[in-house]
Amino acid sequence: MKKVLAMIVAYNRPVLLKESIEQCLSQSASDELDILIVDNSTSDDVRDHIFEHIQKKEIIYINTNSKLSSAAGFQFGMRYAVEHGYEFVWVMDDDCIPKKNTLEEFLKWDKELGSNYGFLSSKALWKDGSISRTTIQKKSLFHRVKDFSDNPIRVMFAGFVSMLIPTKVIRDVGLSIKEFFIWSDDWEYARRISRKYPCYLITSSVVTHKSATNIGGNIAIDSEDRIYRYSYLYRNDVYLYKREGIKGFVYEVLRLSDHTMRVIFKAKDHKMMRLSCIFKGTIDGLKFDPQIEYCN
Repeated sequence: MKKVLAMIVAYNRPVLLKESIEQCLSQSASDELDILIVDNSTSDDVRDHIFEHIQKKEIIYINTNSKLSSAAGFQFGMRYAVEHGYEFVWVMDDDCIPKKNTLEEFLKWDKELGSNYGFLSSKALWKDGSISRTTIQKKSLFHRVKDFSDNPIRVMFAGFVSMLIPTKVIRDVGLSIKEFFIWSDDWEYARRISRKYPCYLITSSVVTHKSATNIGGNIAIDSEDRIYRYSYLYRNDVYLYKREGIKGFVYEVLRLSDHTMRVIFKAKDHKMMRLSCIFKGTIDGLKFDPQIEYCN
């Protein structure tokens, strides 16, 4: 067993997953690394596409038979890392493609910081080399990172697009919340950690985030078949930001107002459905109180 477990949650994106695996295998610090694939796919396509790596035992492959949501997949992988004795878990989506030295830079800064941190987060670029707008870390509740020239940068929020977490921190703060289903489980978890530990963006640790677009979720313009998914976003965000007290309340009111105005003035169809989703998710969030799970 090695020092770091790279944990990739996969869902029906076999080509990107294979590219991510191959970049993990070619890491300059690959002698420190095991790779776990948590496959939430609904068909055999993903497994078939990476079967060579499974057969060669280059990766640990676990198919959840679609029983897990995205959030539950990340929780599953964290639990696996802790219970199998790894020192670190390196968390990624299947559209996250590391550079060859991404892990090496993490481990370098682990030493520089004397292991005194809660998590380290990579700088994420989009396919055209620009900053990935969907994964920009936040230095505070109201301020995203704008200048990526410093290294490291203290941050409060970050996503699961290349995050290195010491398993001792997971033992302390608990696992990510599987009941989030989709959206904001990474931000909630990052903030839960950053409330107790200093956390950092390592700008020399770089990945490419090959998301379909470089625009985050937008309920005003998303397709009809995806509108229902936003109820999870608004529910989860109420849970997340109400922990921030008055600042969190102000932030959430401003954010909900902005999203409501977007729907009213920019949505071309299904305005009532979109507004209803915002309202329902927000109300659900007021009573949403999932229990944080811990590892044995």
